[in-house]
Formats: sequence, C-alpha cells, structure tokens
Amino acid sequence: MYEGHGWDTGVGVEKVQTPRRSARRFTNAQVQLRRPGQYAYCARVLDMSQHGCRLEFVELPMLDERVWVRVGGLEPIAATVCWCLGHVAGLEFDKIIHPAVFDMVMARLGGAQEDPGPCGKGRP
Repeated sequence: MYEGHGWDTGVGVEKVQTPRRSARRFTNAQVQLRRPGQYAYCARVLDMSQHGCRLEFVELPMLDERVWVRVGGLEPIAATVCWCLGHVAGLEFDKIIHPAVFDMVMARLGGAQEDPGPCGKGRP
C-alpha cells in the first residue's frame, strides 16, 4: 500500500464483496468538489447512489479525507473518502439522500451532458 493514500496495486490483496445499501446509477457528469482548505473545482462523477458516489480526483485523495460535493445546484453534500485507487475514489455521504431528491439529482446530472453548467463540458 502506498503510504498515506490508501490505494494499492491489488497484488496479494483478497477482494471482499459487500452488499450495497442502495442501487448505484452510472453517469458521466461534472460536479463541483471541494477539499479542506481549497477552492472548489470540477470533477467527474462516474456513478452515484443515495449513500455515496465514485468520482475522479485531480489530485490523489487520502483515505478518510473529508470533502464536499455540489451536485446539480444543490447545497454541498459532505462526504468521506472510503476507498481510492489512483485518482478514482469512493465517497460515502454523511447523510443519505432522500429517494425523491436523488431522482431529481440524477435527472439533473443526466441533463448535464447537454447543459455543461459551471464546469464546462464533460470528457468523452
């Protein structure tokens, strides 16, 4: 394991599958991400559920790092990095997103491919 970053090469590591608490939906949209002591920047969210999301970081994240994700014009959602592999990390939201709010967020993220919003167009 690389010191401090919590990611590994997978060599000699046994993978343990744990059941998901809620279904995740795949997307390729831009969100705003803020890390402690830094300005918000655009990041690509790869999938999302009511409990968390998987996204690409610009800089390597740290395990247990606290971040804030702004999705679809909503208030920032506080989250914690629970795993990372290179620049891709899994975040667990502090509070579960209500199902109706989650559906609205996913509708906004789906529309983000046509309306780039404050972050510009997503990558292919």
